[in-house]
Amino acid sequence: MALDDTLRSLREFDINDISLDNIGTLPVVVKAILCILLFGLVLVGGYYYHVKDLQLQLASVQAREATLKQDYEKKAFQVANLDAYRRQMAEMEESFGALISQLPSDTEVPGLLEDITNKGLLNGLEISTIDLQPEVSREFYVELPIAIVASGSYHDLGAFVSGMAGLPRIVTLHDFTITGDGSNSAGLNMSITAKTYRYKDGEG
Repeated sequence: MALDDTLRSLREFDINDISLDNIGTLPVVVKAILCILLFGLVLVGGYYYHVKDLQLQLASVQAREATLKQDYEKKAFQVANLDAYRRQMAEMEESFGALISQLPSDTEVPGLLEDITNKGLLNGLEISTIDLQPEVSREFYVELPIAIVASGSYHDLGAFVSGMAGLPRIVTLHDFTITGDGSNSAGLNMSITAKTYRYKDGEG
């Protein structure tokens, strides 16, 4: 009979009768349904205002975890290869020392100028001028430009330029110009800048 009463009360119930004033007199089934709906609303509200924030925090932590794992793997690889890195560092220091030894010191510049002059004369050039230019300070080295003016045949000039690579110290060639001599078709004038370098070695 209780089930029949419940069904009858539901059939006779009008949803428009719900108000805060008469909520206590509503049928038990309606009260139960309202409680279920209210509980559902609380759950949905709790999800959007609390659980969703927690999920965003979890996603952020998971992303950070992935980054930390990558950093860990990278550092573990470096530690595992530490001995190899040290050997490479020693080899690089040795190679660096060998390169530094090819940079002339101040006292070797006169000898370098003599070598350049001899290279020109051996290749049949007439050296007009060899002028030292002001030094240019770089981060780790000092650059010393040398302005050279020479004349000779095309092949003599080519042999001179190639011969500069055979000098015992590092010399690079820059900004060259070649002009012809109108009175002699075989004579050419060359202006070129040779740059040599020295290590700063603690200079300011």
